[in-house]
Amino acid sequence: MGRRFSASRLNVIELLSPARNLEYGKAAIVHGADAVYIGAPCFSARADASNAVTDIEQLVHFAHLYRAKVYVALNTILYDNEIDTVAQLIRQLYEAGIDALIIQDMGLLQCDLPPVPLFASTQTHNYTPEKIAFLEKVGFRRVILARELSLSQIETIRHQTDIELECFVHGALCVSYSGQCCMSQAIVGRSGNRGVCAQLCRSAYRLLDANGSTIIENAHLLSLKDLNLSEHLIGLINAGVSSFKIEGRLKDLNYVKNITAFYRRCLDAIIEKDRRWAKISSGSIDLKFVPDPYKTFNRGYTRYFIDGRKEKVASSQTQKSIGERLGKVTHVKTWYAPSLQWFCIDTKASVSNGDGLCWLHPVRGLEGTLVNRVEGKKIFPAKPVQLKNGTEIFRNNDFVFEKTLAGNSADRRISVSFELYEHPSGYTLCIEDEDGNSTEHTVQSEKIPAKNMDSMQKQMDTQLRKLGNTAFSAKKITISASFGFFIPVAMLNELRRQTIRKLENLRIERYRAKPVERLSSTVPFPSEKSGSGAFLDYRGNITNRLAKDFYRLHGVAHIEDAFELQNDYYGKTLMTTKHCIKYQYDMCPVLQRPSAKWKEPLYIKDQRHIYQLEFDCCACEMKVIR
Repeated sequence: MGRRFSASRLNVIELLSPARNLEYGKAAIVHGADAVYIGAPCFSARADASNAVTDIEQLVHFAHLYRAKVYVALNTILYDNEIDTVAQLIRQLYEAGIDALIIQDMGLLQCDLPPVPLFASTQTHNYTPEKIAFLEKVGFRRVILARELSLSQIETIRHQTDIELECFVHGALCVSYSGQCCMSQAIVGRSGNRGVCAQLCRSAYRLLDANGSTIIENAHLLSLKDLNLSEHLIGLINAGVSSFKIEGRLKDLNYVKNITAFYRRCLDAIIEKDRRWAKISSGSIDLKFVPDPYKTFNRGYTRYFIDGRKEKVASSQTQKSIGERLGKVTHVKTWYAPSLQWFCIDTKASVSNGDGLCWLHPVRGLEGTLVNRVEGKKIFPAKPVQLKNGTEIFRNNDFVFEKTLAGNSADRRISVSFELYEHPSGYTLCIEDEDGNSTEHTVQSEKIPAKNMDSMQKQMDTQLRKLGNTAFSAKKITISASFGFFIPVAMLNELRRQTIRKLENLRIERYRAKPVERLSSTVPFPSEKSGSGAFLDYRGNITNRLAKDFYRLHGVAHIEDAFELQNDYYGKTLMTTKHCIKYQYDMCPVLQRPSAKWKEPLYIKDQRHIYQLEFDCCACEMKVIR
């Protein structure tokens, strides 16, 4: 098995953007998304981003007009009393026309599901070729890869499977392997696998040694920078990835617009250089701004492990956005009157009233202020600040940029050609779009010779191009040279409106997800062996009888209840992560030369809890243990 790409074959690549709701989903598509993913009314891994089926259906109609797709996230683990409700919901979503369903709970594969394509959520921990091959054989159309994978690991997966591969390329990172974090459930009773993670990884901790001595004080030891793989898109394409996913169903609308537009430009540049590739959706995008990933929420960017362990990935000084680097402070003027205080930065960027500036204080962490006014190079803060020459200044809110995005920041149009001709009893307007869809509309009318045909043709051209409130733009209008009749403006407008309406309906009708055939399979689950059969512990996230039936069908003899069904958390691994605190602070005995040795085991401690750290240097992983 394994897919091989050749120059003779056209391959589609997909830009997949987050949709918090209907409005965000439409904006993502207008700004260049080929597909969006949106939360179901319930049972989504982002409980705060749920949506009514009616809204999802509206988004489907809008998306399909552009040949874009809508994937619905229903990717939490489920309890026995929820299965029937979820099965009914899936039927409703299928009837609404969704293109695929993103799931985590394998119990759903034991249900009588409609023939909707299934995607394996990243919550199913899609990390090894064996696991991904298994998911392919039991009926999944696509897997969403673990964020921790390197290019070489993705290539190996591609060579051993034919399933579609989706990869996160931008946004916030979970410090734990996805689906393998129990910290929130253990400490506050809010399960990430149930969509209500408390994000304890973003908290501040102390790092202690076995003697209780403090190594690091008050740092965000588990909080990671944000992912940005924009410079690795070609490598990911060559490795076999076909869908490029932006994280952010809880981010604001301007983030969705900016980051979607940024990656649209990146992928379009690749397509322009290599015609083997094509986007899956239709229409040209006219942006009213220049996309810049540093101008929206980010904690600093990382390539994570796409090239292996080559950088420190934590944002230990702050869990908040720092934005774009402007420069260093060159002069500070402090007055007794706070309104007269000002400072200068060595930057070529234009700073405006209302901008949010910030900096990292070595003790107090992230600090900041709004800009009250700017006079030449002098920046007057909205509140008193303590700055020194050489302090690095960042802008985490660009007032002018945000204002531009808040308006009509993009326009996406599908090109069409019109042809107007006469027939014995009236006129017919034909339309054909860039994808080859065509239709027409005819009106019955008395023939009135035009007094000035040049003027009439100009008027017809003008009226037919009035497509402002539609998804289309007129590329070509053909009117026969022998056409010599007067057509009232109202009739022209009605011809245009009716042909456009018919084309919209035709595009939506023709762009439906192909039903999938469910095949029964008893392929063995790739699991560690324990005694007489395969074994799944609490990290298998099994919370219902149908999930147990599924795994037994696939040879798992010993099944432990999920963490959410247990009461005793003591001594259990709460998370496993590729992020290593030792490496972050130059303490790694394998890849670095530590200047000091601390007595192990090491611990992290917040105001109420203490956790032991366990380091597996062979696997290059760190565990956080209760």
